[in-house]
Amino acid sequence: MNLLEKLDFSTAFRELSPILMEGLGIVLAATLCGFSLALLLGTLIALGRISKYAWLNKILVVLLEIVRGTPLLVQLVYMYYVVPLIITLVGQLWDPTYRFTLSPFMAGVIGLGINYGCYLSEVIRSAIISVDKGQFEAALALGYTNRQAMWLIIIPQAVRIALPTFGNYIIMMIKDTSLLAFITVSELLLRTQAYASQTFLTIESYTILACNYSAVT
Repeated sequence: MNLLEKLDFSTAFRELSPILMEGLGIVLAATLCGFSLALLLGTLIALGRISKYAWLNKILVVLLEIVRGTPLLVQLVYMYYVVPLIITLVGQLWDPTYRFTLSPFMAGVIGLGINYGCYLSEVIRSAIISVDKGQFEAALALGYTNRQAMWLIIIPQAVRIALPTFGNYIIMMIKDTSLLAFITVSELLLRTQAYASQTFLTIESYTILACNYSAVT
């Protein structure tokens, strides 16, 4: 009973709300940029998987297995800490003073985009395959090239088929932006951790954070 009396949700809500609003902007920006990149990569990977080039399909399968076989958090940490070092070492082969850096936000967006792009590629590939082949043949008969038929006829229909699944992945990405706290992106979780450590309103802070994520998704 004493613990319940010590809870101060009103103070936590009043002080934490403007902080979380700032973090929410970062979350939405990371989701928008990350999902846009994921759609682009997913479409390219899907087209590569259904292409006539067997060697390309094998390379993409290996890429998909690596990305889908490792945790997203590991990929984000690798993108932020390791990739800049690798690029720096390669660049120093030509210029000893070269140094490559990647901002936490950009590393997070790229990491989210690559991870979700690999998952979305299978969604897009399945949607493309599900479109009646007669649509493609009819487009060729009307004088479209293979590329025009794919981008103007097949892919728009595939996007409509995959749209509900895209919505699910957007919700998942919004929740996964909480992992960006581990690479120092000042999103909702990191801001809540900082506030809770300063005010000791731990129960109140994380409860409000959970409610915010629930409301957004």
